[in-house]
Amino acid sequence: MMIFAYDCKGVIMSDRVPTVTAAYYRQYFQKLRRKMHANRPDLLENGVLILHDNARPNLGKDVRELLDGYSWEMLPLPPYNPDMSPPDFDLLPKLKINMHGFRFSTLEDLSAFVARRVRQLNCCRYLTGIMDLPKRWDAVIRQKRDYIEGL
Repeated sequence: MMIFAYDCKGVIMSDRVPTVTAAYYRQYFQKLRRKMHANRPDLLENGVLILHDNARPNLGKDVRELLDGYSWEMLPLPPYNPDMSPPDFDLLPKLKINMHGFRFSTLEDLSAFVARRVRQLNCCRYLTGIMDLPKRWDAVIRQKRDYIEGL
């Protein structure tokens, strides 16, 4: 399992995770904040919006308190809908390009491949899912959450 933090300029941080727990997720946000201070201070100045799924670790009290302390806003996300989740309709399909038929002998090989692909995506400003999100959410609301072919 991997976890990614990204915006319209690209992936800010990623990590390979054996199991996501509330404690891990809290540490991840602490590392993310430090990385943003070092590399993307403009994000911290403009206010951070977090969009993550409704998994228990993401919604734990410790995580909510940390994000509240940072004044980071959590956007509500309804139960799973791939039309509304930028990783599902944007990041993951683009990471998988040219991976068909690949076999990785170790997790380290896979992680290295993903890291190279993320650098490529970041260089090209190829991740547009965050910018497409308002249009997608409007379409899903109009369709009353039904799957939307070709969105």
